[in-house]
Amino acid sequence: MVDREREEEVVIREFEEERDVKVVGKLERNCEIGTKERVSIFTNLLSNHPFSRICFYPLRLILVAEVVESGEIVGVVRGCIKTIGSHSGSLFKIGCLLGLRVSPTFRRKGVGQKLVNSAEEWMLRNGAEYSFLATEKNNTASTNLFSLKCHYLYLTSLHIFVHPTTSPLNHISTATSSRQVKVQKLNISQAISLYTRTLKHKDLYLTDMDLILKEKLSLGTWVTYYKEDGNWEVENETSNVPNSWIVFSVWNTCEACKLQVRSKYKPFRVIINTTLNHAREKIKMFPCLRIPNVSNSPSSSSRRRPFGFLFIYGLHGEGDNLGELMECAWRFTSRLGESMKDYCKVVITELGFGDPLAKLVPQTPSMSCIDDLWYIKSLSSAAQSNENEEDDKVLLNGQVRNVFVDPRDF
Repeated sequence: MVDREREEEVVIREFEEERDVKVVGKLERNCEIGTKERVSIFTNLLSNHPFSRICFYPLRLILVAEVVESGEIVGVVRGCIKTIGSHSGSLFKIGCLLGLRVSPTFRRKGVGQKLVNSAEEWMLRNGAEYSFLATEKNNTASTNLFSLKCHYLYLTSLHIFVHPTTSPLNHISTATSSRQVKVQKLNISQAISLYTRTLKHKDLYLTDMDLILKEKLSLGTWVTYYKEDGNWEVENETSNVPNSWIVFSVWNTCEACKLQVRSKYKPFRVIINTTLNHAREKIKMFPCLRIPNVSNSPSSSSRRRPFGFLFIYGLHGEGDNLGELMECAWRFTSRLGESMKDYCKVVITELGFGDPLAKLVPQTPSMSCIDDLWYIKSLSSAAQSNENEEDDKVLLNGQVRNVFVDPRDF
């Protein structure tokens, strides 16, 4: 008698572009966030190409899970490797897991764990000391997989702030302030010089900030400061700098991916009630985001129109009275998004729960704040050796509070 409940054998192999690109794209559409009966949302990446999430990293990988008997692809995961620094002066080679997807019919069958384990083996072979990932706090299935089955440890918590460009920040007005605020754009060399100095204040930061700032998706770096402090003149670390200032850069995610909303409801004005998921898993639904009314026809193409967002990264401030400067930075970026022809709908940033600027993000009725969790796992014996014991305590005991968020992961 044939056992119809017998589980199909699944193997993990590397992604092969010619044979897999369309199939993986279809798999990801089937794994869209939300439910088809109500409101759902999914991400369109660059030309729908699976490598678009990791194209900025020299060391990168895509793995797929394939059913042996039928050849069906039922899972996918991306991996990349980067170097990060810590405020103690140590450097770490870290592998990052991005875009883990498993077909709904093959969930809870160990496919996700197999993909993660295979990605970790690749990271280890390529010199990574740790494996890193992020997930939204309320994603119980994901947190259980990584913490209980894959033995990842909690690293830190972050806040994701989301504001729709269509919601005016009328209450944020520097015109009524006794101190006028200026927003000034820095050239790339000035930005590199400034970040080289300020990133060392972070518990964890990227060592290739110069490459990020030179990417075409980085729209630029700006500083906000009070006009009474004089003009910003930064050519080196000893140049004339105002007493109080905030620096921020803007990443044009509209060029890298789009969000797309679907609904079967005839009245299409909805309040999207879920969130953004990191590690890129950074694309989800927001309570603050309102979609305009469109035709009542379920097949209306305007309902499916993709929209993008701007990501504020590299936020750092020094001096007193920074709240007004932060508000000005948000309003500037919102207006920048409004002016874009890519249908930019929201402005987003992510800050560690220990970052002083997290408390200064303007709180408006249209602003959403979502909790994000970062996890880490030691991969090599070198990472567990006595010579790295102090660094290990920081990374593996949840002592990280203020981190730099990589815009390339969005």
